[in-house]
Amino acid sequence: MTDLLTVSRILKEQDNIDILTHHYPDGDTLGSAYALCGILQNMGKNARVITSGTVAGKYEFLSEGVKKQEFEREFVVSVDVAAPTLLGENQQEYENIIDLCIDHHGTNSIEAKVKYVEETSAAASEIIYELAKVMDAEITVPIANGIYTGVSTDTGCFRYTNTTHRSHLIAAEMMASGADWQDINTAMFEMKTRAKLELERMVYRTLEYFFDGRVAVIHTTLEMQEKAGIGDDEVEGLASIPRRIEGVLLGITMREKENGVFKISVRSNKGANAAEFCQIFGGGGHAAAAGCTVEGSLEEVKAKLIEAAEKLI
Repeated sequence: MTDLLTVSRILKEQDNIDILTHHYPDGDTLGSAYALCGILQNMGKNARVITSGTVAGKYEFLSEGVKKQEFEREFVVSVDVAAPTLLGENQQEYENIIDLCIDHHGTNSIEAKVKYVEETSAAASEIIYELAKVMDAEITVPIANGIYTGVSTDTGCFRYTNTTHRSHLIAAEMMASGADWQDINTAMFEMKTRAKLELERMVYRTLEYFFDGRVAVIHTTLEMQEKAGIGDDEVEGLASIPRRIEGVLLGITMREKENGVFKISVRSNKGANAAEFCQIFGGGGHAAAAGCTVEGSLEEVKAKLIEAAEKLI
């Protein structure tokens, strides 16, 4: 563990920087990555964001203001990546060469030369905000958009239990710095395509309860996606569905990927720990929200998850 002054000094000494996000990138990993990239580029450095998996169209605005640069990599930073497996298709290339890890997951298992993990931050973007202050970086509109997106999405528009007074203060400062907060909130929390609504309708039919309703499980399959006419970049935001059900302690969302792999998103209420659950399968996250990947058929993976849930509950 180190401090932000050390992180700032290290970044100021580096150039030709790759910034890694986690697989199936969400608003926080992308917001953090593009905000950091903007900060570094504005300092005259070469920097670029390396994503894994399809990026949803609603996040495309985050790359605005960031120049596309080609260079030979000299330094690698990961942001909001809790475990090596969450690097996805980039794991083999980058797992053993990460120089700096910036994260807010207490379960972080990334091997890096330098790690800055601040578990009290509601989002990795909050750390990027604090880092920007230490680095005396100007908060431009694109940077403000990235930080606001990260904080708002990881707090569920400031509704989740990880939200702190600092989350609100940072969001307010980003608004004052010109963040397009109204458009961001609409895109992140209100707007849905017809295909997404059709998929959600199918997902509700998969809902199953276990252990007297304390565990709820939903799933999506590639066949369901094809039937709904929805792309992989739109299949997100489903994980909150089972947790919203009265009496559910552990809500599990199974999402089929290619090659017999399921992406597992876990959300918990008081009385269960999502991070502990996902660590069983090599994943990680927070007490209330975590993720992992499990190989097998739908029924095989579900059986593994239910067995693990029984021990936890």
